Amino acid sequence: MSGRIPPEFIDELLARADIVEIIDSRVPLKKAGREYKGCCPFHDEKTPSFTVSPGKQFYHCFGCGAHGTAIGFLMDYDNLGFRETIEELAGRYSMIIPQEAGKDNSAERRKQADLYGVLDAANKHFQLRLRETETAKNYLIERGLSGEIAARYELGFARDSWDDLLNSLTAKNISRKDLDTAGLTSSNDQGRVYDKFRGRVIFPIHDQRGRVIAFGGRILGDGEPKYLNSPETPVFHKGKELYGLHQALNTIGKQNQSLVVEGYMDVIALAQAGIENVVAALGTATTPTHIELLFRRCNEIIFCFDGDRAGRQAAWRALENALPSMRDGKQASFLFLPDGEDPDSYVRKLGHDGFVRQLREKSLPLPEYMLKHLAEDIDLSRMDGKAKLAALARPLFNSLPHGTLKALLMQKLAEITAMNEQSLTDLMLDQPKQQTKRPKSATSNSKKHNLIGKTLTLLLNQPELGHEVSNLEYLRLLELAGMDVLSEIIDIIKGRPNLTSSAIIERFRQTVYYDRLCELASPGIELGDDAVKTEFLDAINRLHLMAIDQETRKITACSTKLSEENKIRLRSLQQERLALKH
Repeated sequence: MSGRIPPEFIDELLARADIVEIIDSRVPLKKAGREYKGCCPFHDEKTPSFTVSPGKQFYHCFGCGAHGTAIGFLMDYDNLGFRETIEELAGRYSMIIPQEAGKDNSAERRKQADLYGVLDAANKHFQLRLRETETAKNYLIERGLSGEIAARYELGFARDSWDDLLNSLTAKNISRKDLDTAGLTSSNDQGRVYDKFRGRVIFPIHDQRGRVIAFGGRILGDGEPKYLNSPETPVFHKGKELYGLHQALNTIGKQNQSLVVEGYMDVIALAQAGIENVVAALGTATTPTHIELLFRRCNEIIFCFDGDRAGRQAAWRALENALPSMRDGKQASFLFLPDGEDPDSYVRKLGHDGFVRQLREKSLPLPEYMLKHLAEDIDLSRMDGKAKLAALARPLFNSLPHGTLKALLMQKLAEITAMNEQSLTDLMLDQPKQQTKRPKSATSNSKKHNLIGKTLTLLLNQPELGHEVSNLEYLRLLELAGMDVLSEIIDIIKGRPNLTSSAIIERFRQTVYYDRLCELASPGIELGDDAVKTEFLDAINRLHLMAIDQETRKITACSTKLSEENKIRLRSLQQERLALKH
């Protein structure tokens, strides 16, 4: 789960790292009982709600929901990649990353480092050409941009020449192969190599650390394509990057809100007007990766798109991709601009205050926009119209994570369709295929789900409790959401005694379970050690009983006439059940 770096090395690294010391060197902390508190560095607050637990080696903010390990903190606060964070921590504690871990990708990493250098040289070249070219400077002035904002976003210009960049960089001993790999040159069928960007204002695209990873170019005057982006390269994947994120990071954290627009000029014009929490997708739809990237930085995303057909299509794709990330505490809204307007023109017309007022007063919350969009062209006075609305909503509802938002949306849809809420829930949500009779399903499944969450919470607060589980085989067989994670965590604890909560959670960083485990490990358990142990063993006992009941049902459902072997097994299960009950 941790790439090519052995998880055992990361366990040892986190055992040595002191999360209080690491965070306190960046964010002042004060002792508060067994934990430490301070003002959250990821959003603007005056009353401290940021808590660091030395016992768990874990941090959590009750204000914005930020949480994680020492590794996660450094990645978010210092804008480091995972590997770079491991290298920094390893150097800090005089630890050597196992040779075999870096052996496989060392050549690739050297190649990436070379590409960053090539792209940086190209960026400097384009900036120089802008300073030398009056037509390009006049174009930016006509678009209302100041020299200060152009410098902040490192705008440049590519001459209308087939080989200006090519000649400039090869003269600096940069190979044609590296230029091609960096997405800066192309070649025709005759093998002639030429500059990819020609006669365009250049917008460098930075990663979160501020390194140039690609470029976008806007043609001067008429011509197609109007905008041209770098192709995918070893350091640039457009579905994972957002234009302007590096410049917007601090403001997004302070305001706990990000604004997503469609174009480079929209980002820059809004920033010049003092609206600095703005990013744009790079010639693609807003992806789930983009949304998760922003939700790790803030709790609210506002999508601001043109009101034309293309803008509305982009908004709907953004909504569909946002649904799986709409955990409780996260919010998304949509602002559609008047016909003929884009954020660039609109902010120049309204100014800072007027544009912010539109964001505040005219943005549609995601639930409202979703139901409104689905109900378009449906006659809700008809029964079949209500049925159609429920059918259209079903796949979207099933994309939402379990939580309050999903429950409230279900309640609202029940009102619109005039259906009983429980009946609608049974129809809407994915149900197991083999249901002979529908028992207390919703309540029962909810209780089981809560039991798994409670067990994981107790275990993550006292990992040593994993050694108390004597029969793990039953837990592995229990067909219940979350059991796979619970049994895997117990396996990890049994194999690696004395692991902290943070080390356990790090094992799941690249999985869908990571954020949920972080939430479960957050402060909240106030019981003494003995009481936690008693509750945990009681929960494990109940799960064991469920596993016995599950196997019993499977045996008795197989046939009306049981084999002798099955009869013996049933008697054994009954005896185990009685023993657990007592």
